[in-house]
Amino acid sequence: MTQSDLYIWGIIAALGLGTWLIRFSFIGLIGDRALPEWVLRHLRYTPVAVLPGLIAPLVLWPRATEGETDPARLAAAGVALALGVWTKNVIATVFGGMGTLYLVQYLLG
Repeated sequence: MTQSDLYIWGIIAALGLGTWLIRFSFIGLIGDRALPEWVLRHLRYTPVAVLPGLIAPLVLWPRATEGETDPARLAAAGVALALGVWTKNVIATVFGGMGTLYLVQYLLG
């Protein structure tokens, strides 16, 4: 193994250890303790904050269209948002958004 290989494996090991320490700090150290109410209140907003950050780039700058905004993806996101607010049903939201995406892509050619 050359020095560059050893260096890369050292970085991989350090990143793995860092990830393990971050997770252990929550699961291992405070996993069996009751958290204060204000922490639990803030943790409820985590999925609401993470999901738009994951979805927005895929809707506004999709790789499939080389970064150009696609009307089919915008329509699907709008329908999924409306269905999510109206029905509060994840399955209806997912299938409604997917159906809209494929329908608009089919209609636009």
